[in-house]
Amino acid sequence: MLTLTQRLPANPAVEVSYTLALTATERDRSRHRFETIEGQVVFLRLSRGTVLQDGDLLKSDDATEAIVRVLAKPEPVIVVKAATPIKLLQAAYHLGNRHVPVEIGSDYLCLSPDPVLEKMLANLGVEVVEAVLPFQPQPGAYSHEH
Repeated sequence: MLTLTQRLPANPAVEVSYTLALTATERDRSRHRFETIEGQVVFLRLSRGTVLQDGDLLKSDDATEAIVRVLAKPEPVIVVKAATPIKLLQAAYHLGNRHVPVEIGSDYLCLSPDPVLEKMLANLGVEVVEAVLPFQPQPGAYSHEH
């Protein structure tokens, strides 16, 4: 089993040994056992509070110095779109008041499925569509550098 102890900045040019596909919740775990796409068992032993992002590189602490690329794994989400920017901002405001992890795009919001939130969003007059996509929520305002 590889123990991954170092996070390196994303670099698409780096040749990697393995790819680790993780959901948004799994990318929040700094100490956990996972299996790479290739079937290699890895153990994360990162600094507490580390939040991994799509494309991050992880390095093992053994003699092989294996490099593993983190991949945002597609997962069930709801995508919110609106007819006007103000409607989308209103939806973002209400989700923010509930401290919901949200991915923010120029013309959409994306969040984990929740029937209560879906109903609230529908009542706000925005479009809510279920999808399976890589989910990359916005880091919190007080989060550390990535």
